[in-house]
Amino acid sequence: MKVKIINQSPFALPEYKTADSAGLDLCAFIDEPIELKSLERHLIPTGLFIELPSGTEAQIRPRSGLALKRGITVLNTPGTIDADYRGELKVLLVNLSNENVTIEPGERIAQMIVARYEKITWEESAELNDTKRGAGGYGHTGTK
Repeated sequence: MKVKIINQSPFALPEYKTADSAGLDLCAFIDEPIELKSLERHLIPTGLFIELPSGTEAQIRPRSGLALKRGITVLNTPGTIDADYRGELKVLLVNLSNENVTIEPGERIAQMIVARYEKITWEESAELNDTKRGAGGYGHTGTK
């Protein structure tokens, strides 16, 4: 799938780091470091603008290393970029650690996955087909 992109940052285009990577890393397009205090959130620009094909979306997800090592995640995970959006891609980061964390210019802050989706139409009904699970919700299968 080809996707048009405008890159206003000085950084290379997002790329897959391995042959089977699903996500493309996004970099912070900032002039100076940003310090995120504990529980603070900040909208980080990337300098990227994309034109997705109709029927696709871009999902913005956390980078696992940032989450594990520094407590940084994407607040609205996954963030959805719709195919008709033409503004700059920005990432809403939050610091869930107890310590201040610094985001550096050019740092890889999130990953983007492009996926196809289907549109639905609702079919109103008085009942749903039964399943083994039924209405079993959160935690109904236990922990072991």
